[in-house]
Amino acid sequence: MKNTRTLIVLAIATVSGLAAVALAAQWLNRQNTNGLAHVAVAATEISLGQRIAPEMVKLVDWPSGSVPKGAIDDPAKLQGRVVRSGLQRGEPILEAKLAPLGTQGGLSAVIGEGRRAITVRVNDVIGVAGFALPGNYVDIIVNTQKDSDRGNSKDQTISKIVLEHILVLAVAQEASRDETKPRVVNAVTLEVTPEEAEKIDLARSVGNLSLVLRNQVDPSDTSTVGATKTTLLGASEPTKADDKKAAASSRSASSRQGQKAGTASKSARGDKATQAMASTGGTVPAVAEAAASSCVGVINGLRNSQECY
Repeated sequence: MKNTRTLIVLAIATVSGLAAVALAAQWLNRQNTNGLAHVAVAATEISLGQRIAPEMVKLVDWPSGSVPKGAIDDPAKLQGRVVRSGLQRGEPILEAKLAPLGTQGGLSAVIGEGRRAITVRVNDVIGVAGFALPGNYVDIIVNTQKDSDRGNSKDQTISKIVLEHILVLAVAQEASRDETKPRVVNAVTLEVTPEEAEKIDLARSVGNLSLVLRNQVDPSDTSTVGATKTTLLGASEPTKADDKKAAASSRSASSRQGQKAGTASKSARGDKATQAMASTGGTVPAVAEAAASSCVGVINGLRNSQECY
């Protein structure tokens, strides 16, 4: 009897324990269900500018307290949308990474509002040995001739940074930003404003362009005056005042040389007349004959004389 009573108590305890476990599991399940949300993620890798198809998207459970801003919870909302940046498998598809509704696929889908795309020809040197990849930022240098001042024949070659922090959209025909391996191409497409597009078009028509790779997280701009042959060799650029001073000095030297030449000519003519007078006994006709081309007769009272110039 005593054993039967013990068995009954053990059975009741076992059933109670199992019921408590079941109830606890149900409660935890309800709590977890209430704390989860559905988020659309990429089922495969999606390239920049690619249109999203239904098989590229799947729904996953995501903690409701850490759902990314702009996450999509309905795959139907993504049908036909175009991505503005590449997505990795399992990455949440956010509204910020999508082009506006109605945008067609291709490179035009990734151009920012109010921006333009322009392509420049490059080689292995101009293209920074192939390290100017989509998603990088570059500065643009132009090497050209300065407008020379009137009468200035000095070398006016100059290299100057004309544009800074320009986004590389594509190299050749590839716009993928996932590759980090350098690629030597013959053309680079840049994202610019309309004003910057005009500057690039003018720059490549008046000189040679070079790209300068810069840090992606460095937004600062640098103002430079450009490099010329004079500054490259460590000398200072001549000013207009220096040019005027040099011209005045040259004119003064020329004037002094002219005066010296005139004085020497008069002295030579005087010596010639003196020699002529000495050889003819000092008579006036002899002097006139010796220097007729440069002497004139002067009558002073009863005396005749010759003045030579």
